[in-house]
Amino acid sequence: MKARWIMGGVLVAVVVLATAVANLWMKGGREAARLADAGPSRCLPPSSAPAAEHAGMVWVPGGSFTMGDDFYPEEKPLRPVTVEGFWMDRTEVTNEEFAAFVEETGYVTVAERPVDTSAHPGLPAYMQEPGAVVFIMPNDIDGTGDISQWWQYVPGANWRHPGGPGTSIEGKDQFPVTAVAYEDALAFAAWKGHTLPTEAQWEWASREANAEAPNPRGQPREANTWQGLFPVVNSADDGFVGIAPVGCFEPNALGLHDMIGNLWEWTSDEYRGAPGHRVIKGGSWLCAPSYCVRYRPGARQPQETDLATTHLGFRTVVSAPGP
Repeated sequence: MKARWIMGGVLVAVVVLATAVANLWMKGGREAARLADAGPSRCLPPSSAPAAEHAGMVWVPGGSFTMGDDFYPEEKPLRPVTVEGFWMDRTEVTNEEFAAFVEETGYVTVAERPVDTSAHPGLPAYMQEPGAVVFIMPNDIDGTGDISQWWQYVPGANWRHPGGPGTSIEGKDQFPVTAVAYEDALAFAAWKGHTLPTEAQWEWASREANAEAPNPRGQPREANTWQGLFPVVNSADDGFVGIAPVGCFEPNALGLHDMIGNLWEWTSDEYRGAPGHRVIKGGSWLCAPSYCVRYRPGARQPQETDLATTHLGFRTVVSAPGP
């Protein structure tokens, strides 16, 4: 009899827990959907300043600092680095800016071109079509070791249709452009007469050009990151269930927005030990305390140069005298 009571209690507890989890997921899903529909399309006011040589950019003074971190193995070793002063875009490059580049040059992004199957033999048929890798929030997962549970290659996904056919950037001019491969970011930067930042430049700017800046571990408040149980519950406490328009969070001390969170960003540095990969920095809206604690200046990851994804964007820099 006692065994039956115990077993009955266990079953009740399991049912209660399952119900609570389901309710949490449904509540989170409803709130996420509401926020996605109600979110702003612009956070920064239109610039009224006259055109200037470095309009839309911020001066980053040079200096020396200890680069890297020791949270994840790929961030080591900590090493001394010196950076000369440079100008950096105050926000990630937007859909509007990238559209102007495409309009003027006729540029076609990597995600819009036929896939080079000689460089990637053995791909399944659907991955031989032009497309990009898209985050798709699952209802359930079996552990976090298999990222294909939430990342999927979607034919037809590109910077104009970041979620695939049927999606659009209409009304999202001030959102950062995504689904851009390394070659695409380089082409835009060259069109502007700019370059992509080196890893050291990017990290120094993210550290606010302050050699004494700490290596934070906590989830930042002034950044678009993931709140909740990744990847199935996003409570969107920061107000955004997905990507935010540029500049929705307070800038750092230099005046740079979204250096942490929102999107990962390309740098020009090769990722050692991984041919065909470059270093990306800054984390994205998908970084959470329970998974991917990379919302830190010293965090870094490799990224395939010819693979477009929808959690990765970029900003540019100019090596020129300061103000």
